[in-house]
Amino acid sequence: METIFQSIETLSKEKGIDPQIVLDAVKDAMLIAARKHYRSNEDYVADMDPKTGAIALYVVKKAVEAVADPSHEMTLAEARRIDPSAEIGSEVRIQKKTDALGRISAQTAKQVIFQKVREAERETVFQEYSGRTGELVNCTIKRVEGPDYILDLGKTEARLPKKEQSRLESYAAGDRVRCVIKLVDKSSKGPGVLVSRGAPELVMRLFEQEVPEIYDGTVSIKGCAREAGERTKIAVQSRDRDVDSVGACVGMKGMRVQSIIRELRGEKIDIIEYSDDAVVFATHALSPAKVSRISILDPVEKHMEVIVDDSQLSLAIGKRGQNVRLAAKLLGWKIDIKSEEEKRQEVESAMAALVAPGAPVSTLIDFGLEESIVEKLIEATVGTIEKLGAMTPEELEGIPGIEPEMVLRIQEAVNGYYSQFEAAGAATAEEELPSNPEETLPEPYPLPADLQEEAAALSETNNPPGTLYDPESPEEQFEPSVEGEEPVPSAAAAEEEITEQFGRIENTGSPVHQQTETTRGDTTEEDRGE
Repeated sequence: METIFQSIETLSKEKGIDPQIVLDAVKDAMLIAARKHYRSNEDYVADMDPKTGAIALYVVKKAVEAVADPSHEMTLAEARRIDPSAEIGSEVRIQKKTDALGRISAQTAKQVIFQKVREAERETVFQEYSGRTGELVNCTIKRVEGPDYILDLGKTEARLPKKEQSRLESYAAGDRVRCVIKLVDKSSKGPGVLVSRGAPELVMRLFEQEVPEIYDGTVSIKGCAREAGERTKIAVQSRDRDVDSVGACVGMKGMRVQSIIRELRGEKIDIIEYSDDAVVFATHALSPAKVSRISILDPVEKHMEVIVDDSQLSLAIGKRGQNVRLAAKLLGWKIDIKSEEEKRQEVESAMAALVAPGAPVSTLIDFGLEESIVEKLIEATVGTIEKLGAMTPEELEGIPGIEPEMVLRIQEAVNGYYSQFEAAGAATAEEELPSNPEETLPEPYPLPADLQEEAAALSETNNPPGTLYDPESPEEQFEPSVEGEEPVPSAAAAEEEITEQFGRIENTGSPVHQQTETTRGDTTEEDRGE
């Protein structure tokens, strides 16, 4: 019997639990085995002799005058045969033989003992680790179970599930790793301690170890957003104006942050200076992108709009939206990022909508649509022709009271409404592009009567079209003439001569004079061919 106590003591030390818990588990196992063997609902009690270790099994019954329940009661005479001092109401123990329990009952007792020990072990682990959530611990890879790793914490085991691993990491049995305690659960079937290598707390604990300013409280960590194996953004703030929070975390030549990057197998880390101003903090959080401006859309719902230059849009969003996603997690705000071009188009669309709100659907009555149909459309919140025109036939049929044959009449009325704009556009195009442009040219200013005769005489000369005229040339220009004939002055030269004569007239104000002087004054080098 001494061997039983030794076994209990050994098991207690191995599992780190109280020996009394193991002893109670042995007693409970004996009771369960007895009920299964005797197949009764009697009250059983098991005792163990502290000196010999012998386990005794008893049935407890109550002494009564008249027995109503034989499983739990007995007469006073029967009770006094077992215990002479028994009285009415006394509980009497009747010993049962344990030798008759058999192998099956012993196997059941064994399973019960193991179950009780596991429950006690989980309770002990829970009490020890429940207050250590988020703490950095050193572990050793013990074995691999599917996609998960089972780690040895010393006193107990921990599980590193797939979702808490970094995609950059893989381990083998015996590897030492540093993890943070994520969760402690005493109701789980496997190890009750869940650790993580992908939690933001891991990066925060590593910075606390590597940066003395964080450890002593000079620099505080205000937040951390992480996508394990990809990128981490951590916000820090200095409580001392003489200490640069970002520089302290980076270290001389980047030694401090590089040590953490090596621990995380090359994961990128952005160290950001924290600010109580959400706009300033957002500007820092979206680095390395440069922000043009930020607008707070809803301070209660924490919604902001960020405008960046077109060349910075892809950098601000990041690979698969990673940069803006991490920034939003770090700020705790919803962030909408738009380029300058997108914002400009949005503003133009909004202004256009304000200028042209849309024609009311009641306008279609003038195009043959029944008033009853218009009322049904208005009841369905289809208040404008633009909204109605954008709907499909199936959507129109889904409006209460709109039959399939009404859909055709609605479409005809909408087409009639838009056709008026097409007709107006065609008429405008015809007015802008006349068939004979010469008919639309303005009439020239009339010449004075004394000059009209000279101009008429000059027009009777044989001047071919296309004569070149250079107003800067001091020489008189002539048109080519037939061989043997004297050269005839060109029309341009004649016009110049007439203009000079007319310019000498006193009190001139003639439109011809004004037009000629303006034309010469506005002549450019390009017009002169220079």
